Amino acid sequence: MPQPDHVRRWRQYLADERAEASVYRDLASHRQGEERQILLALAEAEGRHEQHWLDLLGDRVGRPRRPDVRTQILGLLARRFGSVFVLALAQRAEARSPYEQDRDATPTMAADERIHEEVVRGLAARGRNRLSGTFRAAVFGANDGLVSNLSLVLGISASGVANHIVLLTGLAGLLAGALSMGAGEYVSVRSQRELLEASAPDPDTQALLPQLDLDANELALVYRARGMDETEAEAHAAAVLGSPEPDVSDAPALVEVDEHEAIGTGLGAAVSSFCFFGSGAVIPVLPYLFGLSGLTAVVVAAVLVGLSLLATGATVGLLSGASPLKRGLRQLVIGYAAAAVTYLLGLLLGTG
Repeated sequence: MPQPDHVRRWRQYLADERAEASVYRDLASHRQGEERQILLALAEAEGRHEQHWLDLLGDRVGRPRRPDVRTQILGLLARRFGSVFVLALAQRAEARSPYEQDRDATPTMAADERIHEEVVRGLAARGRNRLSGTFRAAVFGANDGLVSNLSLVLGISASGVANHIVLLTGLAGLLAGALSMGAGEYVSVRSQRELLEASAPDPDTQALLPQLDLDANELALVYRARGMDETEAEAHAAAVLGSPEPDVSDAPALVEVDEHEAIGTGLGAAVSSFCFFGSGAVIPVLPYLFGLSGLTAVVVAAVLVGLSLLATGATVGLLSGASPLKRGLRQLVIGYAAAAVTYLLGLLLGTG
């Protein structure tokens, strides 16, 4: 007879496996094609794990238990959103599997959970790539606005100048920083895309294929330059040129262009950076806009910015599959350190 604590643990595992299978089915309902099939396959795998605990429990299954809180939250998000954030959370959930340390779980189950983490990581990577260009500009823009304008406002405020000067300085910093960030992101992304486009194959090359010397087979040089080894390049080029109508549409080494979705568009990055820098930079100014001054305004501004830094850091942590708390605290410490330096400088160089 199993010990009562074993039965309780098995029941909890059973509840968690059922909940995780439900999460994957809910995520699949928001997907189509291959992603849907992968998620349904993951749900089926969790069903096999569920059966393992059912077999161990036998007639001791008892009343259905609630899954752990994190799995419940994950299920709620999956039903409502089905977004990349949920996949990132699912990735973290798979990484926390206790099966490797539990002798009642089979080695196969422990290995399954590790593989599930990699599968979910791959699915989440697709979503991260689709949004990471604009998202990167948004997060960095908001973070820069929070930190730079808080530092500016606190430094000026510590110098002892009048409240309206602090307010005007903060608003000027907001506008100047947002314009600078937007312009910088546009130029950066456009330049990066232009460099990629310069490396893309020339589509007009297609028309020249019938005129190539079959004996010299210089098309192979193109494939070699694009990454194939000599033998593979010679064989592939010979196959292309030997066809009745040469066509390189199936030759990835020649025509494949990395779209680099992660880069985003110049305009999208610029608009996101401008808006999010402005949304971050306005927060340190809010206390002064509402008439606060002196130490009260400084404390309120610091608290508001601190909460915002925690939020941006936690968001990045969620998307990257890392700990939201650690990422949030990291953002908070860095931001407060920068603001503290300028505040001390303001005190040292103040008007007295």
